[in-house]
Amino acid sequence: MRLAKVDTDSPQALGGQLGIRCIPTTILFKNGKELGRQSGSMATQDIVRWMNGHQ
Repeated sequence: MRLAKVDTDSPQALGGQLGIRCIPTTILFKNGKELGRQSGSMATQDIVRWMNGHQ
């Protein structure tokens, strides 16, 4: 898996395209398709659990 951080201030269009309304928002994609979305901050262990639950 690959984890990426996107600056929603630049380019703003990407945040809009992804429908990001809250920061932080974590979105999990597989083969270009959204599998899950979580708004709000999460601890590292929670991120790992969340990602593993969507495989």
